Amino acid sequence: MTAKEVCKRVWELSEPFAREIGVTLWDVTFEKEGGQYMLTITIDRDGHTDIDDCEALSRAVDPLLDGREFASLPPYTLCVSSAGLTRRLKRPEHFAAFLGSEVEVRFYRPVNGSKLAVGRLCAYDDGRVTLEADGVETVYEPKDIAAVRLSVTI
Repeated sequence: MTAKEVCKRVWELSEPFAREIGVTLWDVTFEKEGGQYMLTITIDRDGHTDIDDCEALSRAVDPLLDGREFASLPPYTLCVSSAGLTRRLKRPEHFAAFLGSEVEVRFYRPVNGSKLAVGRLCAYDDGRVTLEADGVETVYEPKDIAAVRLSVTI
């Protein structure tokens, strides 16, 4: 099973449990970090997500991951966490929910002399991100974008 297939299947298994406990799935990733694989289920809730939400989903999903369909996976650690204030925007619905919010766009290599752009999210279209900063709108192409996160200033 590829990492993409693992994520899709874990999403399918987790979604009913997430609904049952009153949270929404934000993301599922299966990545190698250092020498260890991490299966991370990220959740969100209107208001705030707490450790009890994470624990409840982890306890519900964990036994299902011991089934035969996941037996070929390398050893991994299951992590259920909150999307957090500086959540990563990846899916079209993430961008739609935060139009007008301040975001940080990180690039693989410098774009316009910088590896970071901060501004108000104006649009998202097929991977293209439009930011407004200092009265100027700029469109960034998907091939240049490493990550987009909500920006929080304290």
